Amino acid sequence: MTDARRHFASDNYSGACPEVMAALQECNRAHTPSYGVDPWTERATELIRQLFDSDCEVFFVFNGTSANSLSLAALCESYSGVICYSHSHLMCDECGAPGFFTHGLTLQGVPATNGKLAPQTVEEAVAARSDIHHNKASALSITQATEFGTVYSLDEIKSLCRSGLRFHMDGARIANAIASLGCKPREIVAGLDVLSLGGTKNGMIAAEAVVFFNKDLAKDFEFRRKQAGQLSSKMRFIAAQWIGALETGAWLRYAKHANAMAERLEKGVRPLAKILYPRQANAVFAALPVKACERLWESGWRFYNDVGPDSAARLMCSWDTTETDVDAFVKDIASCVS
Repeated sequence: MTDARRHFASDNYSGACPEVMAALQECNRAHTPSYGVDPWTERATELIRQLFDSDCEVFFVFNGTSANSLSLAALCESYSGVICYSHSHLMCDECGAPGFFTHGLTLQGVPATNGKLAPQTVEEAVAARSDIHHNKASALSITQATEFGTVYSLDEIKSLCRSGLRFHMDGARIANAIASLGCKPREIVAGLDVLSLGGTKNGMIAAEAVVFFNKDLAKDFEFRRKQAGQLSSKMRFIAAQWIGALETGAWLRYAKHANAMAERLEKGVRPLAKILYPRQANAVFAALPVKACERLWESGWRFYNDVGPDSAARLMCSWDTTETDVDAFVKDIASCVS
C-alpha cells in the first residue's frame, strides 16, 4: 500500500516520473535482445555522451552502492586507499562494499567543512603515511551534491583535480548540483576519471550508471560488472528510463524543481529552527528539537533525524514535492516547536 502523503525523508521515497513511465511502456512492446545488446541501451549511452560532451564509456547498473564500489575497484588495487569525507555515503552507508569488491581497499575518511573536502586536507592525508605498512593513497572520491545539501563549485573541483590521485565522483544527486550551479554538465565532470551517475533519486527506478571519462580505466569493466551481479539481462528497462529522462529534459527540470522546493522549505523553517548547512541543492538540515521531531513523526510525517556530525534533521525534497507539501510540513513544524 502507498502513502498518499509526500514525505521529506528521502528522494528515494518518491515514485517514477511520468516521462520515465512512458519510456518503460514504450520499451515493453516487443522482444528485444538481452544483456544490453539492444537499441535502447545504445541510444541511452549516446544521450549520456551528448550530455557530457564526451566520448565516455557508459555501463548501466542497478544502484548507487554498486556504481560507487565498482568505480573504485576499477581505479584501485587491493592495497589502495581512497580519500573521502568521513561522513560520506561511501564511508558510512555502503557496508564495506568498496573493500569487498577490491579484496582489501581501505577508505580513509577525512574532515570537511559543510561536507566538502578541501585540497589542503587531501594533500595532508596523502602525505601523512607513504610507508609500505599503510594503504597507498590512490584515489579521491567526492559527493556532488554532498550528503549535507551543499555543492562543490567548479573551481573547487578543479582544485581537487590537482591532487594527483585518480578522481571519482559520487553523483547520486549530480543533476541537483548542475541545477544549483547553472553550469553545463560537461563542466562539472571536467578532470574526473569516473562518475557514478545517479537517476534513481531523480524520478527513475533502479537506474544508475558508471561513466568513465578516462577510458583506459574501463578496460574489462564489463566483466567486473557481470561478476558483481550488476549486468541486467533486460538492460533496456534501465536504459529506457535514461532516454525518457534525458530526451525530454526531465532529468534536469525535476532537479531544478526539487531544489526550488528545498529553497521554499528552508525559508519556512529558518524562523523556526537553526539551519545547519548552506542550502544549495534539494536538502535542508535543521536543528529541530527531539520532542518536535517525535510529535511530527506521530502526526504521520517521515524524515530522518540525528543525521551527521551535528545530529540534524534531514529534510529532503523530491522531483514530485509540491508547494502544498512544503507549506503543510512547515505549518506542522511550527505547531510542534512552539
